[in-house]
Amino acid sequence: METGTAGWDGEPVWRGLPPGLLRMRRLLLVVWLGLLTVVVGVLLALFAGSAWALAALLPPALLPVGWVLLGRNWRSWRYAERADDLLISRGVLWHEETVVPYGRMQLVEVTSGPVERHFGLASVQLHTAAATTDATIPGLDPAEAERLRDRLAELGEARSAGL
Repeated sequence: METGTAGWDGEPVWRGLPPGLLRMRRLLLVVWLGLLTVVVGVLLALFAGSAWALAALLPPALLPVGWVLLGRNWRSWRYAERADDLLISRGVLWHEETVVPYGRMQLVEVTSGPVERHFGLASVQLHTAAATTDATIPGLDPAEAERLRDRLAELGEARSAGL
């Protein structure tokens, strides 16, 4: 039975997240900044005067910064299946790497909210005995999320059988 993937040099084979997650997050950024601009513009025009309503143009000015930051954050997410554990790496400024041993997993869930379903995405959430060590892989293709869930559940059962 194959128990993990590794490259030719023994290093784990990292997988990135699909671009659909980046598209979804960028669309949400545009929608939320648009709504914020309208609400701030209307409130300032009503209570402070029409000249102050120009301050509502500040949120759209932040769009290029948010666009770039979302791209960098999306590129930082990756995961790798190893022989005994799953690695999840993320973060641009604060790099975080989570190691979830297969024998410690208690529950593997695939979730997909309405926005994720619209973009054809799903998330895999791993629960362990310790409440603080839960891990999530967001924005996967649903078929990949289900494959990962089934594989992790199978490996979890095999690794915890000796406990």
